[in-house]
Amino acid sequence: MLTSIATASYSIAAVAHFALAVLLLTSWRGRLHGIVLPVACLLSALWAALLASRAIHDLALSLLTDVLEILRNAGWSAFLITLLGLYRRENSSFPKMSPVMAAIVALYVGCIIAAFYSHGNFDFSSHETIDFINNIVGSLAMAILGMILVEQLYRNTPVKQRWGIKFACLGIGAIFAYDFFLYSDALLLRQVNPEIWAARGIVNALVVPLIAVSAARNPQWSVGITVSRRILFYSVALFGAAAYLLTMAAAGYYLRFFGGGWGTVMQVSFLFGAVILLLVVLFSGTLRSWLRVFISKHFFSYNYDYREEWLHFTRTLSEGEHGLGERVIQALAQLVESPGGGLWLCRESGNCEPVTHWNMPSAGGLEPLDSPFCLFLGNREWVIDLQEYAANPEKYSGVPLPQWLPHIYRAWLVVPLIQHRKLFGFVVLAEPRSRVKLNWEVSDLLKVAGNQAASYLAQHEAANALMVARQFESFNRMSTFVVHDLKNLVSQLSLLLSNAEKHKTNPEFQRDMVETVYLSVQKMKRLLEKLSSSDSPDKAVPLVIARLLQEAVKSKSVAEPKPLLDIQDSSITVCANSSRLERVLGHLIQNAIEATSRNGQVQVRLKREQEFAIVEIKDTGHGMSEEFIREKLFKPFESTKSAGMGIGVFESREYVSELGGKLEVSSSESNGTVFRIVLPLHQADQVFKAVT
Repeated sequence: MLTSIATASYSIAAVAHFALAVLLLTSWRGRLHGIVLPVACLLSALWAALLASRAIHDLALSLLTDVLEILRNAGWSAFLITLLGLYRRENSSFPKMSPVMAAIVALYVGCIIAAFYSHGNFDFSSHETIDFINNIVGSLAMAILGMILVEQLYRNTPVKQRWGIKFACLGIGAIFAYDFFLYSDALLLRQVNPEIWAARGIVNALVVPLIAVSAARNPQWSVGITVSRRILFYSVALFGAAAYLLTMAAAGYYLRFFGGGWGTVMQVSFLFGAVILLLVVLFSGTLRSWLRVFISKHFFSYNYDYREEWLHFTRTLSEGEHGLGERVIQALAQLVESPGGGLWLCRESGNCEPVTHWNMPSAGGLEPLDSPFCLFLGNREWVIDLQEYAANPEKYSGVPLPQWLPHIYRAWLVVPLIQHRKLFGFVVLAEPRSRVKLNWEVSDLLKVAGNQAASYLAQHEAANALMVARQFESFNRMSTFVVHDLKNLVSQLSLLLSNAEKHKTNPEFQRDMVETVYLSVQKMKRLLEKLSSSDSPDKAVPLVIARLLQEAVKSKSVAEPKPLLDIQDSSITVCANSSRLERVLGHLIQNAIEATSRNGQVQVRLKREQEFAIVEIKDTGHGMSEEFIREKLFKPFESTKSAGMGIGVFESREYVSELGGKLEVSSSESNGTVFRIVLPLHQADQVFKAVT
């Protein structure tokens, strides 16, 4: 029964692969991809037909079936390799052919030699494994190689073009995955499972439609694939780990077989130790560094994948938990596998000073900007290899090195940081984990990266300088407002003093004078309190605005004309800072008084309109033109007064806007001015109004 199933299974596979080969040959477009795929299908058809014939006669597997299976695997691998472009020599976007192809060819040649040596690996009638080390391990290696090639093909294909190869990857990957399952089971049980072996033909037949769909979507199989260094790194690491585990498994089997009573204990201990060693090696930074350098040096025409390197470099400069100086060192160090370094920057003192270090002991001293060393870095923009300098100083024009530089632990490279053709600083990098040769490509990349890092550092320092300038600007602005408040108080007291001689015997004037002096003193005290606690923000609280207006008008009662107050609703409450709002009201009233003649009139009115408090300050003074209101009234440091600061109206509008209100003005020349302050009512006041 099982023999009939195997015969039918492999016969179906032979017919399916032969039909696909015929279809491909009739539509071949003359490209290399177009001939490799039909050849792989024909080899698969011959292999399946021979196995079906062997199953009919119940014969043991022969050398021919082993060789055809190896050739079938080689055909599919060759097709994947042609799509990946590993055969190309000149295109720098692809790995070089020799190391990869040599390993693949060596694997298949080794499998063929092993097949000739064993003269048939499986006895189908007895299902016993014969020379499984030579054959099954080789079959497993071919299956692993095939899965890696499929993974590389799919991952490195542009996302928009994967629709054309996804079914081929699924089908060919299924062939190798099933072989891996079959031979892994055989390696563990030391015999081939006949049911799994019989179903193998049907599995190979089922993948034919998948491959046919991809062939129809890609008549020429030209999908523009590039092989990423990162993917190749992980694939090589995966392949190496798989080969290591297979080797350790075989060694563990022999330990158990020849260990006698201690065999099982020795096998378990050995395999556990082998896994621990593999984990230690995989997590080793030195090994990862060596592997990256090895792949770049031997598999690619250029040492760097510049897109990936630049993205990583920029990401390191922009993100991270360290300061910018340490990130600059780290970004440059990762380009050459360096574990650490130090940063020197040029300062106004005329020296390059050490700023920070990363994974390197703090060392070094000051280096004058006019020293031969700094002049050489600035003029030549060369990366200095200290080891090369020790062997041949004349290559660097014999420029003397700083006395402190050779004392830095494991110092290797000096990378100049150039900004606008001038030396901005330099970075000293430590020796790499694995040997990196400083050729023209590495040197050029470091110079360009150094220039980019210098721009980041310069921008950072400019931002710090701007922040300091803004702090001074804020301080100066606060000082300007303080001076403005003092000017108003001085003007008010001066006016009081000028009228004292004329009205000193008037009891009402005396009362107003005492009240004005008292209010001025209180304002000065509040001003001093504000200066002593300038870090605390002005807190807005609910307040009755009528009281502020009464105090503001009373403080101006000695002036001429004396302002008149009209309060239509004394219960209006707004949310504001008392001293700041009083300063706004006092300034606008003072401006109205100064703009009005002695026989003129200044009116201050408080009223409610819907959900807003309205304060109107109206005078009969000389007024303002529309052009002045539009272009100069609210512009700071613009004033028509000889002793004016030009910031009172600006500050008033800013604070009113901060409270959620607005400051409106209407005026015309010779017809007076009306300032209108619109402030939102306090919420409790709005609720009270709604209830009443």
